[in-house]
Amino acid sequence: MTISNLAAILDPAAPDIQDFIIQLSPEGHEELRLTYGAARSRIAAMARGLLKRGLVRGNAVAIVAANSADYLVLYMATMAAGLVSVCVNHKLPRETVAHIMIDSGVKFAVADAERAPLVRELVPTLAMAEIGSMLDPGPFTPVEMEPEEVAMVLYTSGSTGLPKGVPLTHGGYIWATTATPEQRPVIDGRKVLIAAPLFHMNGLFSAKLVMVNGGTIVLMTAFTARGYIRAIDRHRVSMITSVPTMLALVMRETEELAKSDLTCVTTAVTGSAPSTPEFFEQMHRLFPKAETANSWGTTESGPIGFGAHPQGIAKPRGALGYPRKDIEVKFVGGAETGSTQGVLHIRTPALMTGYYNREADTRRRLIDGWYDTGDVMRRDENGFVFFVGRADDMFQCGGENVYPGEVEKLLGQHPDVSQVCVVPVADEIKYQIPVAFVVPKPGTTPSEDALRRFALDNGPAYAHPRAVWFVTELPLAGTNKIDRKALIERAAAAYRREAARQV
Repeated sequence: MTISNLAAILDPAAPDIQDFIIQLSPEGHEELRLTYGAARSRIAAMARGLLKRGLVRGNAVAIVAANSADYLVLYMATMAAGLVSVCVNHKLPRETVAHIMIDSGVKFAVADAERAPLVRELVPTLAMAEIGSMLDPGPFTPVEMEPEEVAMVLYTSGSTGLPKGVPLTHGGYIWATTATPEQRPVIDGRKVLIAAPLFHMNGLFSAKLVMVNGGTIVLMTAFTARGYIRAIDRHRVSMITSVPTMLALVMRETEELAKSDLTCVTTAVTGSAPSTPEFFEQMHRLFPKAETANSWGTTESGPIGFGAHPQGIAKPRGALGYPRKDIEVKFVGGAETGSTQGVLHIRTPALMTGYYNREADTRRRLIDGWYDTGDVMRRDENGFVFFVGRADDMFQCGGENVYPGEVEKLLGQHPDVSQVCVVPVADEIKYQIPVAFVVPKPGTTPSEDALRRFALDNGPAYAHPRAVWFVTELPLAGTNKIDRKALIERAAAAYRREAARQV
């Protein structure tokens, strides 16, 4: 069956009585269930209700709220009605939320209790708790859309400056959700845990993969490590999705893990941030019966990039995979043409047309139809691609290029290290030097000298951390990734204090 509207991906073969969404609290307690039949009716009623408000094709509707079943229903209903769904990070400061509302030309919004007062000042707003008042029960056929028409707008994290709006099309994301047929037997009729925020590509695309493949979404309204473990155990989840920091927090909950059974997990996927081979070994110990996968994608170019090798060659430990069908990649900035390492440029059917109202940023990132990802990658002799680091994270120490991700992988091999983040601090002689924040594994007490010596013994001397600070946890940004910017500021202050004490 050919579909033209992204909202029509909901698997028609899934029985009406099958659970579509099981909504859980952050502690892992069940709050509600929505079957496929009820979801189909609710999406139709919500699409009718949106159009009754006078909204017309192409109008933008913002969702400013935490995860919930109604978040996904509204997201689908908006697109079904031919409208554009704008998924807003509800954790952002007031002024940033206001920027997004104005930048994307939002005409109507649904917001949770915390953000509704702010959003209501800008556009007509309905509280998420009152969304039932918008339902107009009755049949509804998703609007026929052209492939290039915008289905949704996601905003980049905005680690530097205001976040940028990325318009994503119906055609591009229909391709993306159907480009991984190998997912069908993994998901069909099974439960998939989603705890990442739905305003981020990781969580939102994972939900769409479950929809198109007839699975059940076990949806946490917010992530907690203990709640995540309980959700897997109590609901016998078959597949988990995550970002690495979430699983690192899960691994520290030794008491909760000891009384839980996670052998039900057969597929464990992590992505949206780099992971070390050692981290995947820890994942295998956490989920002993699961096949682990390292996913990669960007908001701008689409949520998928790499998969299995077409000749059946086994994927090496730590590899992202081999470029998927219909995806083109090249490495730019290497020592020579055809280099096996450089900044990844990519072309995919899901590629954005350009940032909203950001012509200069669009020109810088979209070059002759190729998207400059800013990710430094390397390719092995079989064509498998490995993540090296972010080009904009790279810094120079004494004339040598230091990629924090590479140093983090190295330190992550130490048996006492659970998590690590490497950042630069200013230095009068070397220009910048690497320092590290380390979360030790439970029950261990590594020393700064031991980790520095480990780095010197196993990696280039210029890249070893000149200071190591031990912390109980690493700060997270709203997307559950490590807040590197906060750690850079913290490192600069700490290094100045230590330098002052030595004077």
